[in-house]
Parts: sequence; C-alpha cells; structure tokens
Amino acid sequence: MMRAWLCVLGASGLAALFSTVPLPGQAASPKKEPRDQPAAESAAPGTRSLGTAGSWTAYASGDQPGRICYLVGRPQKSDSAGVARKAPVAMVTHRPSESISNVISFVEGYPLKSGTDAALEIDDKKFDLFTNDDSAWARTAELDRAIVSALLKGRTATVKGTLHSGKPATDTYSLAGFGKALALIDEACGISRPETATAQSTPAPPPGAVPAKAAAPAKTATPPKKAAAHRLSPKKLWKNIAKKKKQKSQQAKQ
Repeated sequence: MMRAWLCVLGASGLAALFSTVPLPGQAASPKKEPRDQPAAESAAPGTRSLGTAGSWTAYASGDQPGRICYLVGRPQKSDSAGVARKAPVAMVTHRPSESISNVISFVEGYPLKSGTDAALEIDDKKFDLFTNDDSAWARTAELDRAIVSALLKGRTATVKGTLHSGKPATDTYSLAGFGKALALIDEACGISRPETATAQSTPAPPPGAVPAKAAAPAKTATPPKKAAAHRLSPKKLWKNIAKKKKQKSQQAKQ
C-alpha cells in the first residue's frame, strides 16, 4: 500500500500535497524523488491560518469535503553541525477525505543520509522514523497516533538525524502550545480524539453556578441506653457486680 505524505513549502510553513512515498521494504525504490513537487516558495491555494499557540501554528487549506488541516512547529534550538539549510519544521496533518489523520513529519531542511533512520525523543519516550530526502516520517498510522499522543503529554521533542555527509544534527522543539494548535486543526477537519473526548465527558458547571452542597452525613443512631451500671463509678460498678455474684451463688445453693 502507498501512504500519502505532505511536504513543507519553505519558511512560510504552508503545506501542499506531493506524490506518495513508498514505505521501506516495498518494491518501489526508496531513493525515487517525489514527482510534481511544487516550488519551495509557492503557497497552497485557499490556505488560511487558524491561530498560533507558542511556536505552533495551525492551518486549513481548501473547503469541505477535501479540506486539509495541519499544524507547523519551529524548533526552539537547532544544531546543524555547521551545515547551511532551510528552516526545519515539524508537522501534523489531517486529510479526512482520504481517511488520513495525525500524520507526523519532520522536515530537516537538508538532505539526510540515505538508508538512515531519525531518532525522535519526547521526554523519556523514543521512536524511530524512516527518512526520505530531507524529511522523517512514522512508518505506520498506529505509530503516528502514538507519537501525537506523546506530544500532547510531553514537554520537549528532540529529533536527531544523520546528514548526507554523515554528521549528526539535532532539533529540539518546545511542546508548549502544541495541544492548542492540534485542537484547532482537529476542529477544522472534524477529527475526534480520545484524550479530548474523555476530558469533555464531564461537563463543566455554567459560569456563576453555585456548587451543590454535599449532603450532610446521616446521624449515627443513638444506641439504646444500657444498664445504669455503665454510668456508675468504677467502685460502685464493682460493688454491683460482687452483689450479683453473691445473689447467684445463694440461688445456686437453694
């Protein structure tokens, strides 16, 4: 099967569709360059910004039913091993008309070494991504969803790739604002998310609503009054006990 990917259009951070990329291990050559790739500085027609949160910006392109929604993030810190490159970005893309959602991609801005994987670390979680030209992708839709879930819960994401020259390069992304940007593209493309659905299952009280008072605890039933001996002093109590024992002893003799 072929999986459709998206590429980034230069520093503007806008996306447009390019030809499908075969997954590793397929008969098609992984070195084949994508065909009909648009010019780097062109803009996808009908693209609009949905909003920005932190270093993440959400976009929607086109109208329903063929709308494409995606977010673009810029790294907080980069180490490109002294190699000049275009601005690196991270993306999450939805294409609901083709039943595609949560597609993760990292565009590094320079050619990555053929046959190498890129390493993604989200806090203490690690993922391997396959590479094609200057980009890194998740191998399966299940891995896409796992990575997006980790990005929602994480604080930082670090991508480590190997340049065509063999030198390592690292980009570090702050995940502050990622969740808000993701919510914008989810809403624009009608994507439901288990994490969001769980949070919305308990409706929040309306503004100004007075919290209901907790029911007063039931009063403990008053135990029936026992013999007056329980209210006597220890000295009188023992006298009564001795008196009762004496009476029982006399009755036994009779």
